[in-house]
Amino acid sequence: MTMKTFFLTCLLSASVQCLAADSADGFVPLFNGQNLDGWKVNENPATFTVKDGMLVANGDRAHLFYDGPVSGHNFKNFHLRVEAMTQPESNSGVYFHTEFQDAGWPAKGYEVQVNNTHKDPKKTAGLYGILDNFTAPAQDGKWFVMEVIVEGKHIVTKVDGKVVSDFVEPDPANPPKGFAGRMIGHGTFAIQGHDPISKVSYKRIEVKVLP
Repeated sequence: MTMKTFFLTCLLSASVQCLAADSADGFVPLFNGQNLDGWKVNENPATFTVKDGMLVANGDRAHLFYDGPVSGHNFKNFHLRVEAMTQPESNSGVYFHTEFQDAGWPAKGYEVQVNNTHKDPKKTAGLYGILDNFTAPAQDGKWFVMEVIVEGKHIVTKVDGKVVSDFVEPDPANPPKGFAGRMIGHGTFAIQGHDPISKVSYKRIEVKVLP
C-alpha cells in the first residue's frame, strides 16, 4: 500500500483503528493544534480559542465536546492523555462518557478535575464529586500530563505518571445526590471553561481506544 492510498483509506473510513495505525504508541490526536475542527461548543463559544498550537479555555461557562470521527466520538474503554497548564486560581475539567447539551454543567458522565490553586478545594485528577483529590499534583504555569484510563468499571487517573485516583464503580452504581449521571457508560469527551477568571491551556489531547 502506498502512503497516498493509506491516507485515503483513513480518510474514507475515519476509524480509530486506521488512524491509530500511524501512531507508534496507539494514541490518536483529538485536537489538531490549529482550530476546533471535530469539536462542538455550547453556551459561550468565545470561551475557547486556539493560539500558538494551544486550546485555551478562558471566559464565561462553556463546554467543548469532542464531535469528531475518532471512534465515532463514542468511547467506552480508553486511555486519554492530555497536556495541560493552569494559571493561578483557575479551574477547568475533562469529562468522559458524556454527551452534548446546550447549556449547564454536563449532566452525564464523570468529570476529572483540572485545578491546582482555584478556591474550590477539589484538585487536579480527582473524580469530581465521586473520589475527590484535595492535594494539587501539579503547579500553575507549568505543563503537566494528565491521564485517564477506563476499563470496565475501573477508573485510574495519573499526573506526570503518578496515580492520583484509583476507583472501581460499584455494581449497581450509586452516584451521590446531585450527580445522578456520574456513572460508567459510554460517550464523548468534553473540556470545561469554568469562569472568566480561570485560564487553562491544553496543547495535547489524545486517546487510545482499549478493548
